[in-house]
Amino acid sequence: MGKTFLYTEIQAAVPFDRFDWQQVNAALKTAPGLIRKTWLSGVGTHSIGGFYEFDTAENALAFAQGPFAEEARRAGAPATTRLFDGEVVREASVDLDSPYYG
Repeated sequence: MGKTFLYTEIQAAVPFDRFDWQQVNAALKTAPGLIRKTWLSGVGTHSIGGFYEFDTAENALAFAQGPFAEEARRAGAPATTRLFDGEVVREASVDLDSPYYG
């Protein structure tokens, strides 16, 4: 698998302006294989999550099962993770000008 995308969400009602994203970003910058992350904040739910690009599925899974799972446990909140194959959707994404395939 070439491009690997990971979706995460912690179901904790924390308005993003009260969330210490700077501290989390500092830790994320050390995650092996992380290429980029787009933060997400749930409309009406204030859940916190993101859409990540990793260099390999192995690094994405290690992050999801390690640091992300730990963060959800510390928050005491349910969490969702989904791993996606970015190569199989390359042509369709390029056709829609996805910034991940520039």
